[in-house]
Amino acid sequence: MLTLGLTSAAPKEEVPTWTDPKLAQEEHPDFALQGEYTGEIDGSYTGIQVAALDEGKFHLLEYQGGLPGAGWDGSAITASVIERSALIVEVEDMKKIKRKSPTLGKDAPGKALVIFDGKKTSYIEGEISDGLLWAGATTTTPVRDFFMHIEFRLPYKPGRDLSSQDRGNSGIYVFNNYEIQVLDSFGLDFDQENNAVDTQSENAQWCGSFYKVKTPDVPMSLPPLTWQTYDIDYTAPRFEEDKKVSNARFTVRHNGVIIHDGVELEKGTGGGAKRPEAEEGIILFQGHGNPVAFRNIWLEKK
Repeated sequence: MLTLGLTSAAPKEEVPTWTDPKLAQEEHPDFALQGEYTGEIDGSYTGIQVAALDEGKFHLLEYQGGLPGAGWDGSAITASVIERSALIVEVEDMKKIKRKSPTLGKDAPGKALVIFDGKKTSYIEGEISDGLLWAGATTTTPVRDFFMHIEFRLPYKPGRDLSSQDRGNSGIYVFNNYEIQVLDSFGLDFDQENNAVDTQSENAQWCGSFYKVKTPDVPMSLPPLTWQTYDIDYTAPRFEEDKKVSNARFTVRHNGVIIHDGVELEKGTGGGAKRPEAEEGIILFQGHGNPVAFRNIWLEKK
């Protein structure tokens, strides 16, 4: 007799995770080398992104004209996997760049709702420690149309493959319908065939994407443990007698650069597509078991 039984999936093996850049610098030899560089390569001004793959290997992307959102001419990129020793030689004559979003630290306008400014407010529910709000939180006050500023910091998890959905996964879930993905996908090109590493997830699951619906127009992810920004201009769907007459519409800036310009969504994204749309709702800072930190969150009603 053949007996069939059910077995539970093995728990995912934990990997070292850093939430403090100073500790990452002290404890992991690849952290200091990853990042963005600019300089001349074969006579052409080039921007490169270097993402740590752990064990002394890196994924390197070369952008002609400069970095994405800062000079890249939009031409095809060159991707490679490179060892630590070769990378040191590659970048020795280049300048390491630490880009900062132009909206980082932006003050809330006078009439804005200050969702989180380092301490508990009536507008947020969730874990707060070390002056930071952690993934898994939710706003408490329903809103309609809004402009929202969010600052987030992804953990450093080099033991997870690039594009792994366990590499700092969270998301900004508007009205529990529409998710703007938050993930450490720094150093990946959104044309999946351009990368020199196999990808474990679809490009529309990477940072800045409307989850499984649309990729960003420009890849604007910065390295993990760098503070990044989303500035979200949102118009809610409208209904007349329970019939939708206009779709939700978004313009999103990632680190100051427009990555979605007036995009209409006919329905929710991912699991949000299974939930009814509404003219008002709250915002979730999705929790996926990753220590993603948030700060300086405010919302201005339109």
